[in-house]
Amino acid sequence: MQIGIIGKPNTGKSTFFKAATLMDVLIANYPFATIKPNHGVGFVKIDCVDTFFKTQCNPREGFCVNHKRFVPVDIIDVAGLVPGAHEGKGLGNQFLDDLRQADALIHLVDFAGTTNEKGESIEAGSYDPVNDIIFLAEEIDYWYLGIINKGWERFARQIQQEHTDPAKALGKQLSGLKVTEEMVEDVIRKLNLPKEKLTSWTEDDLMNIAKSLRKITKPMIIAANKMDIPIANENYKRIRAEYPELIIVPCSAESELALKEAAKHQLIKYIPGDKDFEFIDESKLSEKQKAALNFIKENVLKQFVEGTGVQNCLNAAVFNLLKYIAIFPGGVSKLTDQYGRVLPDCFLMPLGTTALDFAFKLHSDFGNNFIKAIDVKKKLPVGKDHVLNNGDVIEIHAAR
Repeated sequence: MQIGIIGKPNTGKSTFFKAATLMDVLIANYPFATIKPNHGVGFVKIDCVDTFFKTQCNPREGFCVNHKRFVPVDIIDVAGLVPGAHEGKGLGNQFLDDLRQADALIHLVDFAGTTNEKGESIEAGSYDPVNDIIFLAEEIDYWYLGIINKGWERFARQIQQEHTDPAKALGKQLSGLKVTEEMVEDVIRKLNLPKEKLTSWTEDDLMNIAKSLRKITKPMIIAANKMDIPIANENYKRIRAEYPELIIVPCSAESELALKEAAKHQLIKYIPGDKDFEFIDESKLSEKQKAALNFIKENVLKQFVEGTGVQNCLNAAVFNLLKYIAIFPGGVSKLTDQYGRVLPDCFLMPLGTTALDFAFKLHSDFGNNFIKAIDVKKKLPVGKDHVLNNGDVIEIHAAR
């Protein structure tokens, strides 16, 4: 799974990426500080099932703090996007190609309005963040449309002459964007387009196809960044009311980065996503550092349900947009692996995952030789078609 961090230049994308991954990246107050995409590992935060078994887990990947399990996900931070990117303006073409494998997008928007449409610094409140929300979605829609439009007339005639299924042909053409034949079939049906007359499809029809497929394959949440600047809260309330259908998470990437760096240097105790932190030894902090951390405590953590918002953005992308669930492999009689690690693995799986799907996820041999699965919490056997739930611990039995 890959989560893409997107937005126009200078909105805090690289700060968000570093806060999520603690990787060293260039953070600069000018447009196009990011040229090549940054890849790193972030984490979604879930309640660990180790509490059910009254034990402490030992993750093979990720970590667990106070029975909060942090499960790794791949994150990519790409070059900034400006209006006209689909036409090659700014670093548009490169930006868009870098997004091909992303499963979901987090759109960093400067809700304080401190950057104009080109990503140049301006006075706070002098630019409307709504403009960014609208233009970026349109740019990605046009990117999809451009791929569909390549040789469309010849493509449409060929499909009609050869009586090829257009859903299958379009699914193949757009497969690099994670579009499937089934997705195209469903979109064509919902738009009520005649499959036998592709040459009659208008440019508006093709744009509607592009929009629909973009929403399916690149679902997006809005990270309302720079919420530590007062005017951002006014914009947040207004935009939430204007666009109730959007998932908008208030966020201060700069605050999260400061907290994680302080925790990394053992100056504070802080668990990502929490609404508070504790000082470990205030004598190690300068007055300026203490003032900055107290500002974050009072003006960010205590003001918003989501804390700094960075952790909640990642969780929203995986669990709200993609609707994934967390499944743990384990055994009724033994929760440890060969190295003695308790509940070492946790897999993020699509909603609707069956026991057989999970068996194949663990190993193809388990899927091919599946006998049964056991719900470890309930100590009950389940069949291959049994649909798993979030937080299930599953033992797979396969023929040898």
